[in-house]
Amino acid sequence: MSEQQTADSAQIDAETEQELQEFLEVTETEVEVLNARVAELEAQLKDTQLRSQAEVRNIQMRADREVSNAHKFALEKFAGGLLEVVDNLERAMSVANPQDESLKSLIEGLQLTHKVFADTLKKFGVEAVDPTGQPFNAELHQAVATQPASEANPANTVITAFQKGYTLSGRLLRPAMVVVAQ
Repeated sequence: MSEQQTADSAQIDAETEQELQEFLEVTETEVEVLNARVAELEAQLKDTQLRSQAEVRNIQMRADREVSNAHKFALEKFAGGLLEVVDNLERAMSVANPQDESLKSLIEGLQLTHKVFADTLKKFGVEAVDPTGQPFNAELHQAVATQPASEANPANTVITAFQKGYTLSGRLLRPAMVVVAQ
């Protein structure tokens, strides 16, 4: 091989090596960019996955809460209708004369029926609200009348209850109708 050919071959090898070096530099830069993009996409995927898991947990908790409330308050309308029966039993007991011997067994029957009825309501989460002597609470009581306050009945205190209020599992079923000291 001539010197010229050797020089040409060396120049070609140098140019090829230069091109190869430039290509490798570009390729390394592209690889770094691609690796950074992969890391960024992995972080986004992990974030999306965590958010999705949190959303699923929130949906499950919300569904559990709704089912629990449905179980607790499914009896709301039914229990509300039964309160009239309790009121009528209480009215009957209040007007019956316990001194009258002919009514004694009737009064005992009313009292036993009322007790069983009240116990059954209590068993299913229905609680009576009898606010006599307590401070007026607009969330639990409905004021139907007012009377002047006295030493025995300070202002904003329930003097009497015309009708008991009831709650179902802590939720107001019916407010108590009361007279409030003013």
